[in-house]
Amino acid sequence: MIPPDRPAVPRQSPPPDEKPPESRTHMIRRRWITAIIIVLLIGVPAGYLAISAEQSRTSGRDKESEASARGLQKDWPSKTQRRIYDVPVPSDAIGVAYYETNSWQVSKLFVQFTTSAAGLAEFMKESGTSTAALKPGDVTIDADDAHRVGWTFFPGHDWAGTTHVQKDPLPTQNITVDETDPDKPVVFVVSTATP
Repeated sequence: MIPPDRPAVPRQSPPPDEKPPESRTHMIRRRWITAIIIVLLIGVPAGYLAISAEQSRTSGRDKESEASARGLQKDWPSKTQRRIYDVPVPSDAIGVAYYETNSWQVSKLFVQFTTSAAGLAEFMKESGTSTAALKPGDVTIDADDAHRVGWTFFPGHDWAGTTHVQKDPLPTQNITVDETDPDKPVVFVVSTATP
Protein backbone atom coordinates (compact mmCIF):
# COMPACT_ATOMS: atom_id res chain seq x y z
CA MET A 1 0.00 0.00 0.00
CA ILE A 2 1.35 3.48 -0.99
CA PRO A 3 1.57 6.00 1.80
CA PRO A 4 -0.72 8.98 1.17
CA ASP A 5 2.15 11.53 1.16
CA ARG A 6 4.07 9.86 -1.77
CA PRO A 7 2.79 10.14 -5.35
CA ALA A 8 2.39 6.95 -7.36
CA VAL A 9 5.08 6.32 -10.04
CA PRO A 10 3.93 4.35 -13.08
CA ARG A 11 5.91 1.15 -13.63
CA GLN A 12 5.55 1.11 -17.47
CA SER A 13 8.32 3.63 -18.33
CA PRO A 14 11.96 2.43 -18.28
CA PRO A 15 14.48 4.09 -15.99
CA PRO A 16 15.94 7.32 -17.51
CA ASP A 17 19.42 5.84 -18.24
CA GLU A 18 18.17 2.88 -20.31
CA LYS A 19 17.45 3.17 -24.08
CA PRO A 20 14.91 1.07 -25.81
CA PRO A 21 16.54 -1.76 -27.88
CA GLU A 22 17.50 -0.69 -31.47
CA SER A 23 15.42 -2.27 -34.18
CA ARG A 24 17.24 -4.42 -36.74
CA THR A 25 16.15 -2.15 -39.62
CA HIS A 26 17.47 0.96 -37.87
CA MET A 27 20.80 -0.79 -37.08
CA ILE A 28 21.30 -1.88 -40.72
CA ARG A 29 20.44 1.63 -41.96
CA ARG A 30 22.92 3.20 -39.49
CA ARG A 31 25.70 0.82 -40.58
CA TRP A 32 25.06 1.59 -44.26
CA ILE A 33 25.20 5.32 -43.62
CA THR A 34 28.45 4.89 -41.67
CA ALA A 35 29.93 2.79 -44.51
CA ILE A 36 28.93 5.39 -47.12
CA ILE A 37 30.48 8.21 -45.08
CA ILE A 38 33.73 6.23 -44.70
CA VAL A 39 33.82 5.54 -48.46
CA LEU A 40 33.24 9.23 -49.20
CA LEU A 41 35.88 10.39 -46.72
CA ILE A 42 38.52 7.92 -47.92
CA GLY A 43 37.52 6.96 -51.45
CA VAL A 44 36.94 10.40 -52.95
CA PRO A 45 40.37 11.83 -51.95
CA ALA A 46 42.04 8.55 -52.96
CA GLY A 47 40.29 8.68 -56.35
CA TYR A 48 41.31 12.31 -56.79
CA LEU A 49 44.94 11.43 -56.00
CA ALA A 50 44.86 8.52 -58.46
CA ILE A 51 43.46 10.73 -61.25
CA SER A 52 45.96 13.49 -60.46
CA ALA A 53 48.86 11.01 -60.49
CA GLU A 54 47.75 9.59 -63.85
CA GLN A 55 47.48 13.07 -65.36
CA SER A 56 50.95 13.88 -64.05
CA ARG A 57 52.38 10.66 -65.52
CA THR A 58 50.67 11.35 -68.87
CA SER A 59 52.04 14.90 -68.92
CA GLY A 60 55.52 13.60 -68.09
CA ARG A 61 55.32 11.00 -70.85
CA ASP A 62 54.21 13.67 -73.35
CA LYS A 63 57.10 15.93 -72.38
CA GLU A 64 59.55 13.03 -72.48
CA SER A 65 58.23 11.98 -75.88
CA GLU A 66 58.59 15.52 -77.21
CA ALA A 67 62.09 15.85 -75.75
CA SER A 68 63.23 12.50 -77.13
CA ALA A 69 61.75 13.06 -80.60
CA ARG A 70 64.54 12.84 -83.13
CA GLY A 71 64.71 15.48 -85.79
CA LEU A 72 63.27 18.89 -86.36
CA GLN A 73 59.69 19.85 -85.59
CA LYS A 74 58.15 21.92 -88.37
CA ASP A 75 57.02 24.82 -86.23
CA TRP A 76 58.32 28.01 -84.69
CA PRO A 77 60.14 27.71 -81.39
CA SER A 78 58.19 29.40 -78.60
CA LYS A 79 58.89 33.02 -77.73
CA THR A 80 60.46 31.82 -74.49
CA GLN A 81 62.82 29.47 -76.35
CA ARG A 82 63.79 32.21 -78.80
CA ARG A 83 64.49 34.58 -75.92
CA ILE A 84 66.46 32.08 -73.80
CA TYR A 85 68.58 30.89 -76.73
CA ASP A 86 68.79 34.34 -78.31
CA VAL A 87 67.49 33.15 -81.70
CA PRO A 88 65.34 36.00 -83.12
CA VAL A 89 63.70 34.30 -86.11
CA PRO A 90 62.82 37.09 -88.60
CA SER A 91 59.15 37.82 -89.26
CA ASP A 92 59.39 36.90 -92.97
CA ALA A 93 60.88 33.45 -92.25
CA ILE A 94 59.32 30.41 -93.92
CA GLY A 95 59.98 26.70 -93.49
CA VAL A 96 60.77 27.25 -89.81
CA ALA A 97 61.72 24.12 -87.87
CA TYR A 98 63.36 23.58 -84.50
CA TYR A 99 64.61 20.98 -82.05
CA GLU A 100 65.66 21.39 -78.42
CA THR A 101 67.87 19.21 -76.25
CA ASN A 102 68.37 19.59 -72.53
CA SER A 103 70.80 18.05 -70.06
CA TRP A 104 72.36 19.04 -66.76
CA GLN A 105 75.48 20.41 -68.44
CA VAL A 106 74.22 21.97 -71.64
CA SER A 107 71.01 22.83 -73.52
CA LYS A 108 70.79 23.40 -77.26
CA LEU A 109 68.22 24.85 -79.61
CA PHE A 110 68.52 23.88 -83.29
CA VAL A 111 66.64 26.20 -85.67
CA GLN A 112 66.36 26.22 -89.45
CA PHE A 113 64.47 28.71 -91.63
CA THR A 114 64.47 30.35 -95.04
CA THR A 115 64.33 34.12 -95.21
CA SER A 116 65.15 37.07 -97.47
CA ALA A 117 68.44 38.99 -97.64
CA ALA A 118 66.82 41.67 -95.46
CA GLY A 119 65.55 39.00 -93.06
CA LEU A 120 69.04 37.54 -92.78
CA ALA A 121 70.49 40.97 -92.00
CA GLU A 122 67.74 41.53 -89.40
CA PHE A 123 68.40 38.12 -87.81
CA MET A 124 72.16 38.66 -87.63
CA LYS A 125 71.77 42.15 -86.16
CA GLU A 126 69.24 41.05 -83.52
CA SER A 127 71.51 38.13 -82.63
CA GLY A 128 74.25 40.63 -81.77
CA THR A 129 76.40 40.17 -84.85
CA SER A 130 76.13 41.06 -88.55
CA THR A 131 76.24 39.54 -92.02
CA ALA A 132 79.83 40.85 -92.29
CA ALA A 133 80.80 38.23 -89.69
CA LEU A 134 79.77 35.37 -92.02
CA LYS A 135 82.93 33.79 -93.46
CA PRO A 136 82.47 32.32 -96.95
CA GLY A 137 83.10 28.56 -97.08
CA ASP A 138 82.69 28.11 -93.29
CA VAL A 139 80.28 25.53 -91.88
CA THR A 140 80.32 26.26 -88.16
CA ILE A 141 77.91 23.50 -87.08
CA ASP A 142 79.79 20.33 -86.16
CA ALA A 143 79.00 16.92 -87.63
CA ASP A 144 77.49 15.54 -84.40
CA ASP A 145 75.00 18.39 -84.09
CA ALA A 146 74.17 18.25 -87.80
CA HIS A 147 73.62 14.47 -87.61
CA ARG A 148 71.35 14.83 -84.58
CA VAL A 149 68.75 16.77 -86.61
CA GLY A 150 69.48 15.37 -90.08
CA TRP A 151 71.29 18.36 -91.54
CA THR A 152 73.72 17.66 -94.37
CA PHE A 153 75.98 20.45 -95.58
CA PHE A 154 76.67 19.27 -99.12
CA PRO A 155 79.68 20.57 -101.04
CA GLY A 156 78.82 22.74 -104.01
CA HIS A 157 76.63 25.10 -101.98
CA ASP A 158 77.68 28.62 -101.07
CA TRP A 159 78.09 28.15 -97.33
CA ALA A 160 79.01 30.94 -94.96
CA GLY A 161 79.23 30.76 -91.21
CA THR A 162 80.17 32.37 -87.95
CA THR A 163 80.30 31.48 -84.27
CA HIS A 164 78.86 34.20 -82.10
CA VAL A 165 80.36 33.79 -78.63
CA GLN A 166 78.71 35.73 -75.82
CA LYS A 167 79.57 36.14 -72.17
CA ASP A 168 77.91 33.64 -69.80
CA PRO A 169 75.07 33.13 -69.13
CA LEU A 170 74.18 34.21 -72.68
CA PRO A 171 74.24 31.40 -75.26
CA THR A 172 76.81 30.80 -77.99
CA GLN A 173 75.41 30.54 -81.50
CA ASN A 174 76.89 28.57 -84.37
CA ILE A 175 75.29 30.08 -87.47
CA THR A 176 75.66 28.58 -90.93
CA VAL A 177 73.91 30.05 -93.97
CA ASP A 178 73.29 28.49 -97.37
CA GLU A 179 73.68 31.50 -99.70
CA THR A 180 73.37 29.52 -102.93
CA ASP A 181 70.23 31.56 -103.67
CA PRO A 182 71.13 35.00 -102.24
CA ASP A 183 67.48 36.11 -102.39
CA LYS A 184 66.40 33.14 -100.24
CA PRO A 185 69.20 32.28 -97.81
CA VAL A 186 68.62 29.22 -95.62
CA VAL A 187 69.79 29.73 -92.06
CA PHE A 188 70.91 26.94 -89.70
CA VAL A 189 71.52 27.84 -86.06
CA VAL A 190 72.67 25.83 -83.07
CA SER A 191 72.40 27.94 -79.94
CA THR A 192 74.11 26.45 -76.89
CA ALA A 193 73.28 27.54 -73.35
CA THR A 194 75.07 26.32 -70.24
CA PRO A 195 72.68 26.56 -67.28
